[in-house]
Amino acid sequence: MAVETAPAGCMQDWSASGSGKNARIGVLLVHGFTGTPPSMRPWGEFLLSKGYTVRIPLLPGHGTKPEDLNRVKWQEWPAKVQSELEELFRVCDQVFICGLSMGGGTTLYIAEENNARLSGIILVNPMIHIPYVSAPICYLISRFQKMRTSVGNDIKRPGITEHGYDVNPMIGLYQLLLMLKIVRKNLGKVTIPVQLFHSVEDHTLPVSNTEIIMAGLGSSNKSRIELVNSYHVATLDYDQELIFQNSLTFIEDLRK
Repeated sequence: MAVETAPAGCMQDWSASGSGKNARIGVLLVHGFTGTPPSMRPWGEFLLSKGYTVRIPLLPGHGTKPEDLNRVKWQEWPAKVQSELEELFRVCDQVFICGLSMGGGTTLYIAEENNARLSGIILVNPMIHIPYVSAPICYLISRFQKMRTSVGNDIKRPGITEHGYDVNPMIGLYQLLLMLKIVRKNLGKVTIPVQLFHSVEDHTLPVSNTEIIMAGLGSSNKSRIELVNSYHVATLDYDQELIFQNSLTFIEDLRK
């Protein structure tokens, strides 16, 4: 199931103001490559129900048609997330960022640039590399093949979809690998608290992504939680409540 099947109004930025004692604590949630805000919406609504102010942006090139993702430069993704971050800081005293897959890589990029401002980040099956596929190799492939088969919608629960693209736009993937190379080089700049969720059975990314990130982070406060009943898009899968509850505890423990 792809973008066309999504309920009306899903393929756009989503935000909601919090309430009570948590209203001035913001959480920014970032979806993955070829994905869309619906993959993060249940998590965002859960945090909103606890009073937090929430924003879920639609990243450039997503939520329309796959060809659009082949027209995006990588700088547009962190620029979008940075603008959403500034909106949260305008109304919040503390801000956390949550990222899924490529959204995790983008979150790390933003954390490297905003380490002193953020209170913590939460990553779900974050992406930092594709083994044996470098940016130059991906670029070469893209010269001959603009789209390749996608392993998107990697969800164990039957009948659930993130409403993403059904193919992988190769120029967009090349741009993503360019960004991730920078992110990987600068992982040590992230010294804020980090909570990372990793699916034991992930058909999209190998565990090396989690291992590289955990080893490279400069944070002394970093934890890894294994998900045993979910595939890659774990925010929509059987372990989503585990993610929601543990992320809530993480945020509450860091609340000032």
